[in-house]
Amino acid sequence: MASDRSTDRFHGRVHASGRPCAYPDCGEAGEFRAPDPQGQAPSANGPGDYQYLCLDHVRQFNAGYNWFAGMTADEISMAQSPVQFWPSETRAFRANGNVDSPPKWADFKDPLDAISTRFRSRLPKERADGQILSPEDRKALRTLGLGEDADRRALRSAYSAKVRAYHPDKNGGNRSYEKALQDVIAAYTHLKTSPAFI
Repeated sequence: MASDRSTDRFHGRVHASGRPCAYPDCGEAGEFRAPDPQGQAPSANGPGDYQYLCLDHVRQFNAGYNWFAGMTADEISMAQSPVQFWPSETRAFRANGNVDSPPKWADFKDPLDAISTRFRSRLPKERADGQILSPEDRKALRTLGLGEDADRRALRSAYSAKVRAYHPDKNGGNRSYEKALQDVIAAYTHLKTSPAFI
């Protein structure tokens, strides 16, 4: 009598298949599936043909089965390579196991909103000209006192005005603005090479 599938100690048993064991002169039930050496081999079109064997004969078959039989050394190496079965790069897990974060939006456009919808509240803001600003871009614009839609002309004008205001040679030798001047120079240097301003 066949045991319950959930408590069966033999993994892979096909219950009540009604097939006899394919091994010659064996009267047992063929309850275990194994590749059929006489049938269609596995290919891109499917797994190939199977034969059904009893427990003793499937154990005997497995002991002598060599999946790599007939392959060259290069074919074996390719079959063992993870690239063969997983050709594309996957997203990296974070240390806390969380992968539920938006991708780098500056890397691509999402015109159909296929991905953006899920992360809408966290999406970077897009300028009127369609360019996407990174968090660093927005921070640099704030340092220069500019809005997100500023153009290169506004960028140069704001930079010049800030340098005149903060440079010791322009404000009577007052050196208390040195840190602010450094921030302005860093912001301008960043923005003039940002994709949104090229």
